[in-house]
Amino acid sequence: MTPAQATAPATVYRDVARFEAERRNVFGRSWLFMGHECELPREGDVVSATVAGYPLLVVRTGTGLKAFHNVCRHRAGPLFEGERGNCGGSLTCKYHGWVYTLDGRLRNARDFGVAAGFDPRNFPLIDLKVETWRGFVFVNADPNSRALAQSLKPLDARVGARDLSKLVHTDRRTHDIGCNWKIYVENYLEGYHIPLVHRALSEEIDASKYEVAVDGDMCFHAAPLKAPATTAIYDGLWAFMQPHLGVNVYGHGLMMERMLPMGLNVTRLVYDYYLTAEIAANEAERQRIMAMSGIVTAEDKWICERVQANIEAGIYEAGVFSPRHEAGVAWFQRLVGAAVASSV
Repeated sequence: MTPAQATAPATVYRDVARFEAERRNVFGRSWLFMGHECELPREGDVVSATVAGYPLLVVRTGTGLKAFHNVCRHRAGPLFEGERGNCGGSLTCKYHGWVYTLDGRLRNARDFGVAAGFDPRNFPLIDLKVETWRGFVFVNADPNSRALAQSLKPLDARVGARDLSKLVHTDRRTHDIGCNWKIYVENYLEGYHIPLVHRALSEEIDASKYEVAVDGDMCFHAAPLKAPATTAIYDGLWAFMQPHLGVNVYGHGLMMERMLPMGLNVTRLVYDYYLTAEIAANEAERQRIMAMSGIVTAEDKWICERVQANIEAGIYEAGVFSPRHEAGVAWFQRLVGAAVASSV
């Protein structure tokens, strides 16, 4: 019989210093999802996002993709505003007008004046690693990180021969939840709560046969469908990639779910839906998918915010993991704990 394993203490969800350590040592050293190449078809196209306080952008150049911190080297002004668009062939600071080429070189320090020792070659943008997996774009601030393909190898095996290349980006939905980011992730990483919290989802999948498997940098969830595959929205497979990405597989595409810490007790979910062209063009079916997704999210918001409130009340100190259902949560807590410990 497996001995009972204690959860992380409640203090990890309330400590400001802990949150900063997670931001730098977890998000600052991980592959972070930014979008899909279909959102960057032309030279100068940009996608940007702020992830755990880090302002990031990816731009299409004449030779491929480049990624940078969305921060000017002069006095930290922003280079690009909005989630996507075209920068017109250069990245220009919105504060003082410094202009950078698409490969990050400083081209023009507008009206700067003559300054001894100032060499524009010493002020390129701060770049990031950028790699793609089946057209999906990821960045990493750690130059020594392992290759994206290695991190996603377990997902690649499970996706197998599915053709994701023709999926269409159809919608983006954003949801803010009043909880620490880890509370939401841990909720995502177990199906124990599904019969009690997600009634509509329980009608689609057999939660009694829900399985969790940790494989490398990823955690997988699977459950057989109860509804016919022709009418079910979900495909019965969910994947989580450290530290913030849920890959929710649908019968007609998938949804990439970013879990973004906006502060100690605020988490923003960004849902990007990539569906087949046929479903994307079918307004009724597309809205049916959106509706189901919205229901599940509202239910998760309700329970996560109540867990956060109870933790802040100061009564709960620590709990115990279900060996049957919560291996994914235990795995996540170990990895985050180890990353934070490495910074001490």
